[in-house]
Amino acid sequence: MRLSIPMTSHHKYDIYAIGNALVDSEYEVSDAQLSAMQVEKRHMTLIDTPRRAELLVHVKGIHSRKSGGGSAGNTIVAVAQLGGRGFYSCRVAHDDLGAFYAADLQANGVDSNLTPANLAALGAPGQTGDCMVMVTPDAERSMSTFLGATAELDYTALNSDALQASKIYYMEGYLAASPTGLDAALKGRALARAAGVKLATTLSDMSMINFCRPGLQAMVGDGIDYLFCNEEEAQTWCGSKDLAAIVAQVGQLAKTVCLTRSAKGCLVIENGSQTDVPAAKVKAVDTNGAGDMFAGAFLYAATQGHNHAQAAWLANQAAGQVVSQYGNRLGLAAMAQIKTQFEQFVRAGT
Repeated sequence: MRLSIPMTSHHKYDIYAIGNALVDSEYEVSDAQLSAMQVEKRHMTLIDTPRRAELLVHVKGIHSRKSGGGSAGNTIVAVAQLGGRGFYSCRVAHDDLGAFYAADLQANGVDSNLTPANLAALGAPGQTGDCMVMVTPDAERSMSTFLGATAELDYTALNSDALQASKIYYMEGYLAASPTGLDAALKGRALARAAGVKLATTLSDMSMINFCRPGLQAMVGDGIDYLFCNEEEAQTWCGSKDLAAIVAQVGQLAKTVCLTRSAKGCLVIENGSQTDVPAAKVKAVDTNGAGDMFAGAFLYAATQGHNHAQAAWLANQAAGQVVSQYGNRLGLAAMAQIKTQFEQFVRAGT
């Protein structure tokens, strides 16, 4: 099993990520309510202002939980909560939600381009992006995303010094839906490649594969170091449900591929072989944020010198905890407990 890169003096950050800045509003709804809203189950759907207003009417009176979100945002916060060092490039509007988002990153120990000194200058007019997450009783999450200001994310959000001083550059797959966001991700990719920074991305969602595949293919390019996807996304990407065929095909995209399979755990695919790592035994109530948490925990462990089987064990435990509660992230106390369990697991040499 491959070992990850050791720390050297020029690495200021473990992970540099770029992605959408979204404030999540999570609602518990029935399947009948989801159907009445005409929200596609298990998918992420981009929505405009009128559609957002329509959905807000449907959920009026339903209590919502608000938190900082965005796929790569969740991932980089997980890295920092576990003790890693992260930098996040994103875009918000100059509004209350934008200030909330910037403060949330700072509170979680993540450096970003949204510093207090330049937030007003960076903040775009309009509204900070948000994501309405509908969680049904079977724990599935269905997302309606209003991009707002993050639709205009561009290369000016990049901090080249921070990027080149990082171990891994992580591109959020959802940026494939935004021409300027994709351009920014790819400019960052070129900077990272030139500086010898490892590359990582995620397939993000079936909808992204169906409608924005060229952008995802551009992020993968001639190959990356780490790719994250779940089984359904891998099936969509490969046009097959045959696991052996899928493993062979996605294994060509990256040096290390993490294929998550819910309660079946995950497969770590590299060097033409695969390692099966079992899932945590939990009762899932909300799958929102599971893949983001998996990527963050895996990359944290990988950048601390652990082998990839160990990294996947930690990632499965962290993702298991996040799906066993409502909400897209875990608190510091929960993350500290998971980290302690991981250290015990590593010492035991299991």
